[in-house]
Amino acid sequence: MLDKTFNPQEAESRLYELWEESGAFRAGDPERVEAGAKPYCIVIPPPNVTGSLHMGHALNNTLQDVLIRFERMRGKDVLWQPGLDHAGIATQMIVERQLEAEGNVRRREMGREAFIERIWKWKGESGGTIIGQLRRLGASCDWSRERFTLDDGLSKAVLKVFVELYREGLIYRDKRLVNWDPKLQTAVSDLEVENIEVKGHFWHFRYPLADGVTYEWPLFDEDGNPAGTETRNYIVVATTRPETMLGDTGVAVNPEDERYKPLIGKFVELPLVGRRVPIVADEHADPEQGSGAVKITPAHDFNDFEVGKRQGLEQINILNPDGTINNDVPEAYRGMDRFEARKRVVADIEALGLLDRIEDKTVMVPHDEKSKLVVIEPYLTDQWYVDAATLAKPAIAAVERGETVFVPKNWEKTYFEWMRNIQPWCISRQLWWGHRIPAWYGQRLNYDDELPVFVGYDENDVRAQAFDYYKKLLPDLKSVEFGEQHVPMDMARDVVTLWRDPDVLDTWFSSGLWPFSTLGWPDKTPELARYYQTDVLVTAFDIIFFWVARMMMMGLHFMEEVPFHTVYIHALVRDEKGQKMSKTKGNVVDPLKLIDEYGADALRFTLAAMAAQGRDIKLATSRVEGYRNFGTKLWNAARFCEMNECVRVEGFDPAAVKETVNKWIAGEAERTSAEIAEAIEGYRFNDAANAAYRFVWNVFCDWYLEFIKPLLLGENEEAKAETRATAAWALDRILLMLHPFMPFVTEELWQRTGEKGPAREGLLVKAPWPVHIGLGDAAAHAEMDWVIRFISEVRSVRAEMNVPAGAKIALLIKGASAANVARLERHRDLIQRLARLATVDIASEAPHGAVQLVLDEATLILPLAGVIDLDAETARLRKELGKLADEVKKIDAKLGNAKFLAGAPDHVVDEQRERKADAEAAIAKFADALKRLEGAA
Repeated sequence: MLDKTFNPQEAESRLYELWEESGAFRAGDPERVEAGAKPYCIVIPPPNVTGSLHMGHALNNTLQDVLIRFERMRGKDVLWQPGLDHAGIATQMIVERQLEAEGNVRRREMGREAFIERIWKWKGESGGTIIGQLRRLGASCDWSRERFTLDDGLSKAVLKVFVELYREGLIYRDKRLVNWDPKLQTAVSDLEVENIEVKGHFWHFRYPLADGVTYEWPLFDEDGNPAGTETRNYIVVATTRPETMLGDTGVAVNPEDERYKPLIGKFVELPLVGRRVPIVADEHADPEQGSGAVKITPAHDFNDFEVGKRQGLEQINILNPDGTINNDVPEAYRGMDRFEARKRVVADIEALGLLDRIEDKTVMVPHDEKSKLVVIEPYLTDQWYVDAATLAKPAIAAVERGETVFVPKNWEKTYFEWMRNIQPWCISRQLWWGHRIPAWYGQRLNYDDELPVFVGYDENDVRAQAFDYYKKLLPDLKSVEFGEQHVPMDMARDVVTLWRDPDVLDTWFSSGLWPFSTLGWPDKTPELARYYQTDVLVTAFDIIFFWVARMMMMGLHFMEEVPFHTVYIHALVRDEKGQKMSKTKGNVVDPLKLIDEYGADALRFTLAAMAAQGRDIKLATSRVEGYRNFGTKLWNAARFCEMNECVRVEGFDPAAVKETVNKWIAGEAERTSAEIAEAIEGYRFNDAANAAYRFVWNVFCDWYLEFIKPLLLGENEEAKAETRATAAWALDRILLMLHPFMPFVTEELWQRTGEKGPAREGLLVKAPWPVHIGLGDAAAHAEMDWVIRFISEVRSVRAEMNVPAGAKIALLIKGASAANVARLERHRDLIQRLARLATVDIASEAPHGAVQLVLDEATLILPLAGVIDLDAETARLRKELGKLADEVKKIDAKLGNAKFLAGAPDHVVDEQRERKADAEAAIAKFADALKRLEGAA
């Protein structure tokens, strides 16, 4: 006997353990493979080893699991490849903080080898918490194949890719601007930078013109009319970071700006520094912005860096790695913190009489994404780069040819914009945790020579390269000094002085190889041959460039095939008001707490049901609670079936049923399973979930179970037996259709209902998806649809007219066809019971005080005079309509107010629009009801 309720806290861990022990999640099932099952593969976006399940993970992995469970049930050889990312910065920060809290030596005092060993220890003890949390969500990954971006196999792949790309000239070392974290003292990616709006200033400085040059500056009156000119011997520039002026090497003006044309090619004397700085013509300068002249600091601004390259300007870095001012500036500023230097520069400029004005301004300041406390600096430094522009070309062409498609399709535009404007990819990080760059440096033979670099698979490889390098440069050298000995050249390979690059690779470098490295590449494994290319990547829009594009580039370059045929981009999960979740706002919803309270099935179904393509999810706890109630509805339906002895029958054929209601439910079940399958195939998860919901709640529970009660209680044993078998069959179909979305409750019911009747062939997780066999019966569908619409129309009118729920009223029907009169006779008892009708009679006229409604060709007549006060009800409806009209008027005033639209947060504007739509829908409903009442008077 089923328990009164489903207990997810008890069942979920038990069922998950059952699935794992049965091997249900493992790819390569010999029976399936031998039977010719097609492979289906998804690689999980590897969460950080430091991570904990957040709502974005919950959505992303729910959608992947829906696909995986669905395709597994359709008989495919499914591999959901799991794994973790080593998360270079985040992991190193955690362990450094631990060392600090313990009062131990710091990283640099500890030494590289000992520190890395400490991180591995941390990973073994605390890393990978999120894997257990994904299991709680129900993720059916093949955990036996779990990978880690720093495991031996992936490290082998990373090494091969780096060496090969270097030898092809696609990896190189260069001095460019990077995002620099002065606290961690490493380059960081754009994804690790968050631009935060802060109240700041625009400082306007006067740069004196060199060599006695002057020019005429146009003046204007208060109305903007020309008011003559004034002679100036300076040019005004503005900056939000005054300290960077110490590194200025140019001033740019627009070549079409008439005010400055006479100054192009002239110089300014850089205040505080005394450097002669050229005035150059460049389109970067906007005549409409500020004075139209722009200070150029190529070493500390990304736009200025490009201007500097175009104009041949010197690059002067004024910062040390820790963000203090270095020695390439006047002595007064050396060693100062950058923000202290800012104050000092402004004070010194003002003391020289060169501070034109200070303008208060809200500015976007880049901060580190983790703590949001460290200001990130554009910083000129030597780093390793990938020639992304070359690798991007095949990746662009592949999407143009349709080899990989984006869903929704509009994301292709974003992909193309990024890829066609791609910059060199900085892949080096000044960390210790990660894939160490396989590059070694040798000694210069001359001071002006570049440092020789040798890249190889190991030290023996690079020593051989170094030996050949020096031998070519010094062909006559017979021996080299090593300590106090002279070593002959033919033995010198092992004593050449080399030192390894201390940097590690960007985490995204190893992640870019994920679809093929996890399958065993560079070895030619059976898994690589079978599961690559993978089928679909499910991911968020914010990493299309950082991850999707790089997997496309790497996959095409090394596998000569795109890594996946589809990229499904899901939306963001926001709070119930539509605001982005953030810890600072205090509106973060913890998926684990929701699972604790409502169960994993409720959360999964909520996320799937709301995952409309291109639309963010506004997550309210009430929605999760509502879908928990949906699970309860299913459980109660199963209990109803159990109590009425609805047990599966060996050899039951739904195509052979005779009762109209059973023909109808069989057809509806088959139609719904096809609708769900089509929606999942099209990545319309919300449509699939909502189709399942409608069938379970509305069709099966609300209608079918009510319709069959007389049959189950009747004396026709043949009809009773058929109905019991059909109900059990339909419940099975529900469990199959719902399983991808709500795996736990469906598996539990599959096991429990399988205790009676023929033995189950196995677990639901591997049961076959319903097959289409043509169960639809048009006549049965039309008849039961007519009965449902009849009852629904009457119920609707009763509710609109405030007819007491317990009141049984009479109904007259006029103008019905002979076929519908026959339907009425066949289902009279059902209609009267479910619509709360005392009688249903045929009539030719409508009595006074009767409300009328149309059902196809017939008119349904409800004599309500005496049941309700028609005049009072009419007055009530008119009053409600008046209130609603006033509400719409107020909302229209708000939405028509430009100030409101400009100043109100998006979620507030959306809320007003939703309120208006709800009010207008209510107006239409009440207007129809009023029209009916007025017709009854």
